[in-house]
Amino acid sequence: MIVFLRVFFIVVLISMLAVTTWASKQVPLWKIPYETWTHPWWIATLFDAYWGFLTFYCWVVYKETSVLARALWLVAILLLGNIAMAVYALIQLFRVPANGSIETVLLRRKRA
Repeated sequence: MIVFLRVFFIVVLISMLAVTTWASKQVPLWKIPYETWTHPWWIATLFDAYWGFLTFYCWVVYKETSVLARALWLVAILLLGNIAMAVYALIQLFRVPANGSIETVLLRRKRA
């Protein structure tokens, strides 16, 4: 399961970097037409994405014990979305052995 998740989040990270780079070369974010910003499906998609980001962030808050780490990850997730989330997941997944259990990834580590 750990290996599958590592591959999954690597694919997420690479595909998001690729599509974001491609889109940025097509149209800079600040030059998106006004009609797009006000389109109901654009607004619905943004709400969907950001509620998903904040749902993932709930796990980050649980995992991270430092207020600074929580704040930095919040900024990263809100600015970078799935790119930051994939990086966070990969950090967690590479902290455990490949044959480790998913519980060790999901649950907070006990401090020694």
